[in-house]
Amino acid sequence: MSEFEASRWRQYVFSESSTAFLAGGVAGAVSRTVVSPFERVKILLQVQSSTQAYNQGIFGAVKQIYVEEGVPGLLRGNGLNCVRIFPYSAVQFVVYEFCKRQWFKSRVAEDGPKQLYGWQRLVGGAACGFSSVLATYPLDLVRTRLSIQTANLARLKHAGATKPPGVWKLLVNTYTQEGGLAGLYRGFWPTSIGVVPYVSLNFAVYEQLRELIPVSVDPTWASLCKLSIGAVSGGVAQTVTYPFDLLRRRFQVLAMSQNALGYRYTGILDALRTIGRTEGFKGYYKGLTANLFKVVPSTAVSWVVYEAVRDFMEQS
Repeated sequence: MSEFEASRWRQYVFSESSTAFLAGGVAGAVSRTVVSPFERVKILLQVQSSTQAYNQGIFGAVKQIYVEEGVPGLLRGNGLNCVRIFPYSAVQFVVYEFCKRQWFKSRVAEDGPKQLYGWQRLVGGAACGFSSVLATYPLDLVRTRLSIQTANLARLKHAGATKPPGVWKLLVNTYTQEGGLAGLYRGFWPTSIGVVPYVSLNFAVYEQLRELIPVSVDPTWASLCKLSIGAVSGGVAQTVTYPFDLLRRRFQVLAMSQNALGYRYTGILDALRTIGRTEGFKGYYKGLTANLFKVVPSTAVSWVVYEAVRDFMEQS
């Protein structure tokens, strides 16, 4: 490869990566803000050990949070979530585009883009899912704790301080009191086991369905189609992998306030057995409905915003 060709190649890779990073980050931040109240309700339903605190359904829980904490309560943790989700979502799209173009040699030809096989999409999605978790996990852990520390969970409320710590203090306390870096990555493997197949399925299902949209379709209809298939891909992926998302939240709060929520797990398999024995099969899907209220529109908005920002940047 000549120096000129190498320079063009570096410019191409940098441009592609920058576009995917910015578009993916914006898509993640916008989509999560739209569904922030449902995100918080989902976490509260996942980690509460009884039905006494939030037992009036999804919208009842949203109303209860509003009554008890006001509008800030509905958005509690969303600022940190956007700080986390921007690089989280950006890394996903950058790594996925890299996998498509470098691992699987996907190129845009004169007769249209070369389509990947299903297994290639699954592998690329798995790689970008793992990379995004690794890059942003401490922020996810702190965001989970920030979401529940002011909530009306009786045991936790008696154990907590009168003034809950903020983001930075939570990070410092977790690092100093829970084993340093290991504390900040508590629950990393349950999270990865859940996120990796979720992202893999999400990308694979979306891109497979995306092929069904005619190239010549009206832009408005194309956006509606993308919203629809984004919702389907997110719903399918989340339903299949949801028990591991529940495990992720449980492990993230195990050491919080001397384990005031009462969970005792020695590992992933022990957690699965314990939940099945003490909470039944429904225990694996506690908070699923609230999660679908969050995931379905969030994924749909994320894909549409990503493609819109990417197309705008490529045309500028």
